[in-house]
Amino acid sequence: MTLQNQLIMNNYIYENHNTKAFYNMAWITFALASIGMAAGLYYLEAPVAMKGFLIMSYIFSVSSCFTVAKVVRDKHESDKFLEKVEKAKTEQYLAEKKPMVAMEER
Repeated sequence: MTLQNQLIMNNYIYENHNTKAFYNMAWITFALASIGMAAGLYYLEAPVAMKGFLIMSYIFSVSSCFTVAKVVRDKHESDKFLEKVEKAKTEQYLAEKKPMVAMEER
């Protein structure tokens, strides 16, 4: 592996990792939002059917958010991978053509 490819791989790995603080913040805010929603539903003066509907809607919204986040991340990662493959193919093609260009110049 060339130095340039190693740098690309190192940057790729670095770009995909969040800091521990960001990871913790995401889960803490998710927990606080869920607790707030549960407390709000508990103290809401509404029929049980209405509370059940709100709970189902909340769960569906949360699961949809996770799914959308995963799909967007997967698309981004596949695009980056395809970009790296195309770049490697281009570099290989140019490396194969360089000797021919040098020979033609003689």
